Amino acid sequence: MPKAMHSAVRVLLVEDHEVVREGLRALLERDPSIRVVGDVGTATEGVHAAQELAPDVVVMDVRLPDRSGIEACREIREQRPSTRIIFLTSFTDDTAVIETILGGANGYLLKRVNATGLTRAVHTVAAGQTILDPVVRDAVMTKVDTVHGHEGSRLLARRYKLSPQQTRVLALVAEGKTNKEISHTLNLSEKTVKNYVRFIFHKLDFTRRSQAAAYFARTSLN
Repeated sequence: MPKAMHSAVRVLLVEDHEVVREGLRALLERDPSIRVVGDVGTATEGVHAAQELAPDVVVMDVRLPDRSGIEACREIREQRPSTRIIFLTSFTDDTAVIETILGGANGYLLKRVNATGLTRAVHTVAAGQTILDPVVRDAVMTKVDTVHGHEGSRLLARRYKLSPQQTRVLALVAEGKTNKEISHTLNLSEKTVKNYVRFIFHKLDFTRRSQAAAYFARTSLN
């Protein structure tokens, strides 16, 4: 048991309904390789708890009483790039799914998921992979493909005449990387990356951001 606990995936729960939090804790801790290190009810508490508790995975709702879970996701990922985020929600809007991916989320599940599916998702995300509920994935792919066809980020880059460096930044954004992670990967300052991202998003507009998210989902998810 000490060995299992030592290697257990550390999970933080961010959910405003206490009964749901307690249920998730009980469900996840049936698996000896998962340890719930904390549970809180607001986005702000989630950001603070992520800093203090250093979880491997945060399981969080999109809708929280003080502000959006997507905002909290961005903050957590900027402060702790190694922490992975799974959204567990009943919210199926495809635009919200795209925003969570662009915000740095690594998974998006609907609350209809069963116990096995949730524990598997935690381990999948902790291992560095990503996961989307098939229902929302299909909705996102349908929306993006209707507007953009099956273009990838490189084709977009050629169409909009992005420089090689801008293309590399776009590809990393499409993978869900934060500005801090991109700066480390490309050996650039975070301010430079921020300027690149601002320029690219301005040039491609919001729908192209959706395409970047879809490219990430299509190439990274099974």
